[in-house]
Amino acid sequence: MTPIDWTIVFIYLAAIVGLSVFLGYRQKVQADYYLAGNKLGPWPIAGSMIATQCSAISLIGAPAFIAIKEGGGLKWLQYELAVPLAAIALLYLVSVYKKAGATTIFSAVEKEMGAGARRVLSLLFLSGRGLATGVALYAMSVVVSVCLDISVASSIAIVGGLSLLYTTIGGIEADIYSDIVQLVILWLGALVCGITLLFLIDSPAEALASYDSSRLSVFQTSGNGLADGQSYSLWPMLIGGFFLYVAYYGCDQSQAQRLLAARDLGAARKAILLNGCLRLPLVLTYCGFGLLLGLFFQQSDWLQAKMVGQNPDFIAPYFIIEYIPSGLRGIIVAGILAAAMSSLDSNINSMSAALEKDFLEGRRISLPGFRSPLQRARSLTVGFGLLSCGLAALFSGSQATVLVLVNAISSAFNGPILACFVFLMLKRELRSQAWAIGSLLAGIATNAILWQAVPQMSWLWWNVFGFAIAIAGLILGSRPKAATTRDSEERRQRVEAKHTTLLLAVSILAFVVLILIQSTLN
Repeated sequence: MTPIDWTIVFIYLAAIVGLSVFLGYRQKVQADYYLAGNKLGPWPIAGSMIATQCSAISLIGAPAFIAIKEGGGLKWLQYELAVPLAAIALLYLVSVYKKAGATTIFSAVEKEMGAGARRVLSLLFLSGRGLATGVALYAMSVVVSVCLDISVASSIAIVGGLSLLYTTIGGIEADIYSDIVQLVILWLGALVCGITLLFLIDSPAEALASYDSSRLSVFQTSGNGLADGQSYSLWPMLIGGFFLYVAYYGCDQSQAQRLLAARDLGAARKAILLNGCLRLPLVLTYCGFGLLLGLFFQQSDWLQAKMVGQNPDFIAPYFIIEYIPSGLRGIIVAGILAAAMSSLDSNINSMSAALEKDFLEGRRISLPGFRSPLQRARSLTVGFGLLSCGLAALFSGSQATVLVLVNAISSAFNGPILACFVFLMLKRELRSQAWAIGSLLAGIATNAILWQAVPQMSWLWWNVFGFAIAIAGLILGSRPKAATTRDSEERRQRVEAKHTTLLLAVSILAFVVLILIQSTLN
């Protein structure tokens, strides 16, 4: 890192903090802090959703998976087939909690399922997201430490501290607008890396011909992932990925809180549409970077020697530090910092919202920083930020095991949680509210049994089986609601049909693009 690189990084960090101070100055009540006053349009929400979902895996994890990770390759792209299909489901799911006008999505289930179910769902979110946030912060801090040539502890302090600073001051609005800046830098960084590699690779056609052909295959249809250990074959990635994305975008407070901040239901649905349409170009960009990095890796003795015994995720940072010109290097390192912070900021804000609205609201707490609702919101954000930093430090030295564990735990919960929200759309009422918690726990227990009894099953399938068991339990324990007079919804239905048609077209286009990529490379 040269002085000009450090200057670029510092300018970026100062701009993000300055933005949060500007936005935080205008906040007067909790609704401003958690929901940006319900005034956001679809474009900033969509940009933030894309940045948060892609940032932690894009510039670092995905290129490594494609380039050199064992069992990796372009089959990573199969995930993207599920995104527009999941967006179609979200167009309908978002109305469940957006119309309720609440701060957390879990409050939407209280009327039908009871306060107990609301708190159980919120507690599952707090536990799973808290663990995942700590792991993500540690994993990204390791990479940042390589780029900045500092210790992992210092990296955790920098990434965690800066994210905590601008999130605590600026709230969800600072998260969203900073995510947009981070998305631009992230995308630019991937483009710069790809273009640089095109000039570094000797005889790209020959390099491609000598490359491991298994890594060039987009579609893996040889297994189903049910009991054969093929976790990344087409069917678990398409079907399991569909349920995973619907649950993540629609039933995870860290993502859904952005949709709750939209000015109305129409803006929320348009944000979902934009997210479903715009993710693929970004993913193709950083996957192209990964493919070119793999071609260059087989020609670079320095990079091969550097990666001996190293985590595959280090390949992108080592390449950036060694081969990217000064100045451009600063932009890309800023992008890596952006990726790390984008993975943290919205998580701690959403955990603060869940604890405040689902457990603490209405309770008198006479502690410093808790005297007003806005002060309490910021204090809780600080607490979750410090907890994430502490968990990141605790996970040091056990990254691989913990990351696998977090993925497994998340998928064990996703399906049953999604079932609770889907049930609210079925126009049925529970015979007893105890059925809600019982069905939720039955879905989670099913996944726990599958985890132990069928270890060769892809964890992606847990999203499906957990959903099926939980929704079956909810339906068995309910009856149809009495018919009620409905207001005219013709215009809403036309909008949903229009968005659905467009997303189906995007899904078909994505499938065609992936076929063309595979046929071109093989």
